[in-house]
Amino acid sequence: MPNSAPVGIFDSGVGGLSVLRDIRALLPHEDLLYVADSGHVPYGSKTPQYIQARSLALASFLTRDHPEQHVKAIVIACNTATAAAAGLLRSRFEVPIVAMEPAVKPAVAATRRGVVGVLATVGMLRSAQFAALLDRFGRGVEVVTQPCPGLVELVEAGELNGRATRKLVEQYTTPLLEHGVDTIVLGCTHYPLLRPLIEDVVGPDIALIDTGRAVAQQLRRVLEGRDLRSERLAPGKEDFWTSADVGSAQRVIRTLWGGEPTVRRLPEEFS
Repeated sequence: MPNSAPVGIFDSGVGGLSVLRDIRALLPHEDLLYVADSGHVPYGSKTPQYIQARSLALASFLTRDHPEQHVKAIVIACNTATAAAAGLLRSRFEVPIVAMEPAVKPAVAATRRGVVGVLATVGMLRSAQFAALLDRFGRGVEVVTQPCPGLVELVEAGELNGRATRKLVEQYTTPLLEHGVDTIVLGCTHYPLLRPLIEDVVGPDIALIDTGRAVAQQLRRVLEGRDLRSERLAPGKEDFWTSADVGSAQRVIRTLWGGEPTVRRLPEEFS
């Protein structure tokens, strides 16, 4: 695999743009290919089998024998897809797979009062991966979980500051605050895109933690360890693909990412 090949990133929708931003900041010379599976969002309410099928389709697209899409590494920029499909993808594909996990460990290290809140999807909170994280890192602290149905869909629509979004954020964070949390894990990659709103709702004394930068650092370690890091000096570029309507995706990605991104529709066999 040439080190000039792009890195592939996929998510259930546009939430992984929060991870893409961290990757771009840390690896400015890499070409990045981002796939938003917005035609199938949200993953959090789907069965593990459904998420595995979608993850296989997206990884197959990213590794197909095509000069523009044959990636040298894949980042699963989705906590729910990581829980359901990371192991499966690693068993099926030769390229390195870098995956997410909710930031339970750093949250436990950061909490002052020993009470940590977790905002996540239903699928993530029910997963064996999350149970293992709690068993491994959550001992000695109280972890209060809160599923957040509906929040992903609002981010997908680009509604980051609207009344409906604020209402849901207030609804989901109030039980955590009443429970005395001082640290909240943003356990879905869509939620860091709402960080300014969440900070405004919960106040300055609550620490918000996500794993975007940690994932970017792990990707850098993987690329360097396999001698795959780009050697070019010019800035890398981003290409965007979607399984949903291209016009809607372009509008939302423009809002969340900036600039004038070109968004293409996934080929039918991968949609």
